[in-house]
Amino acid sequence: MTFDLQKIIRPNIKNLKAYSSARDEYSKQDGVFLDANENPYGEINRYPDPYQKKLKGRISEIFEVPTQNIFLGNGSDEVIDLLFRIFCRPKIDKVLSFTPTYGMYEVSANINDVEYVKQKLNSNFQINEKQLMEVIKDESLKIIFICSPNNPTGNNMDFDVIYRIAQNFHGIVFVDQAYAEFSDLSLNNTSFLNYSNIVISRTMSKAYGMAGARLGIAFASEEIIKLYNKTKPPYNISQINQNEVFEKLKNLNEIIVRYRNITDLKPTLKTQLEKFSFVEKIYPSDANFFLIKVNDANYIYNELINRSIIIRNRHSIAENCVRITVGSAKENQNLLKSLSEIEQNLKKIINYEKSIIFR
Repeated sequence: MTFDLQKIIRPNIKNLKAYSSARDEYSKQDGVFLDANENPYGEINRYPDPYQKKLKGRISEIFEVPTQNIFLGNGSDEVIDLLFRIFCRPKIDKVLSFTPTYGMYEVSANINDVEYVKQKLNSNFQINEKQLMEVIKDESLKIIFICSPNNPTGNNMDFDVIYRIAQNFHGIVFVDQAYAEFSDLSLNNTSFLNYSNIVISRTMSKAYGMAGARLGIAFASEEIIKLYNKTKPPYNISQINQNEVFEKLKNLNEIIVRYRNITDLKPTLKTQLEKFSFVEKIYPSDANFFLIKVNDANYIYNELINRSIIIRNRHSIAENCVRITVGSAKENQNLLKSLSEIEQNLKKIINYEKSIIFR
């Protein structure tokens, strides 16, 4: 199928004249700046670079993607939200994703008044390709959201399936790779250049350890990046955050050592978790967390909360499942100690109930 980007852009966005900021009209660093009504005093008194050129240059080096194919958003949430604004007409168009998955796709759809179509993943938490190929014929379907590694299930999606979807879909295929650094497999950062309708999302929040900086990344065709820049607020990322991320990325080796340490801790934590009697299944994970089926998710969650150990209760979207992040060695030990206490209490309760029955 031949993909026609112009055909799926919202008419108002296609005709939009982007806001021209003071820093668009004059981008040099030197001069007497009397153009933007800024306060002349202070350390952060000037507006930031609206296109984050210095930071994009560093990100381009790390991910080996040309700067013209990079968009930086105020968290991945902005990267997601802008796609709705660019391509989806409220009350007319639709988007699709898979269950269970990251909940912000549906929230963004509801905020933008766009119908959210759900397709259930199969028993291995993979996409039902045959079923999907019928659904994507719908001309009103504009975006497919694919999280890989998926949240909360932790597994990578079949990349061959993703590419076949892109080849046969008239809209945008958004591949959320927030946890890719923890995986042995990820989409090649430049492979999207062969597919003009694929947008790859990455983040500084997970492996890079900068969730507080709120920096999301989109890799896409130059045409889609231009639409992002046209639609975004003029100064969407503060200079403080740009500087902080740039400084952190100078020490890339330190960042890599830290997230590889998390990966190294995963197998031991999984082995220890499997020993608990209330754990029924730990699903395969390509991320920095495990989705775990237990006999009573609400009970386990609340008991851990009482011990100031905070995990995520996913029972509402995956029956009796909890999601546990791989922490530091000390945090993992605290978790296991608390779970041991909970298991002992459960055994006492079971023994007491047995004694009542046979009394």
